[in-house]
Amino acid sequence: MSRVCSVGGQALIEGILMRHKNKMAIVIRRKNGELVVKRETIKAPVGKIKGLPFIRGLFMLGSSMKVGIKALTLSASYFEEDDGTAVTEDRFEIWMRKIFKERAEDVLVAFSIFTALLMAVVLFTALPTVIISFLRGLIDNVYVLSALEGVLKMVFFLTYVLLISQMKDVKRVFQYHGAEHKTIHCLEAQQELTVENVRRFTTLHPRCGTSFLLFVLIISIVIFSFITWSNIWMRIGLKVLLLPLIAGISYEVLRVSGNSDSSFVKIISKPGLWMQKITTKEPDDAMLEVAITATLSILENNEC
Repeated sequence: MSRVCSVGGQALIEGILMRHKNKMAIVIRRKNGELVVKRETIKAPVGKIKGLPFIRGLFMLGSSMKVGIKALTLSASYFEEDDGTAVTEDRFEIWMRKIFKERAEDVLVAFSIFTALLMAVVLFTALPTVIISFLRGLIDNVYVLSALEGVLKMVFFLTYVLLISQMKDVKRVFQYHGAEHKTIHCLEAQQELTVENVRRFTTLHPRCGTSFLLFVLIISIVIFSFITWSNIWMRIGLKVLLLPLIAGISYEVLRVSGNSDSSFVKIISKPGLWMQKITTKEPDDAMLEVAITATLSILENNEC
């Protein structure tokens, strides 16, 4: 059995972010072949409350989103430079820096996180409820309505993932995503991190963020089936209020799925792995080199 490492990562635009405990490395491949390596120490969530089951997932998610958006912004800036596009701030960014000064970057990241969460709530929480509510005159069974709402939510999610996967730049991000997973698999198998070794592993990993999102959708469908349909806006409001609980539960399920070889865990992990066949692609050797460099930058003696 392979060991389970606390190493995690994120695919970027022509690069990869790798995290291990309080260390982070961002490696970006520029058009001239140069590897840009940036290492940072990150402040991980600490405290008794932040370490409690079903609560720790919220803090880890917030930390990951904050670090991830900053890394994506950095990789995008290098991509624009290499593509010959002038890197300029828009009026909103200029206004933010004028108002918040040295705190402007943190405020911009917080705004990006809020915007992303708002779009997710509208598309995957509110919109399916509003659409299915038109069937209340035809269907009286609340569980049937909830099931239809869940199906519609899954259709929206799958459609969204499939559509973005057709974009050329996103396809390359998905290749880097595959390189990240292969490298972590190789590390967990206690093999030397070389391109030849890493290439042999699968692009699918049970502790992936894609699996987390799918767990959120599936668990939300179950829990939301017990919420009233008598008032649509009340239903939407209660669903939003319950999202932190669902995220916390999903994080714990993800931890179990990544740490266990039991048959039951393998079964519940299957949908997430199937979804990763869309969100991960086979990388080339240059991408594997980026992932390996990022991983070695945060480890000492390959210890995970």
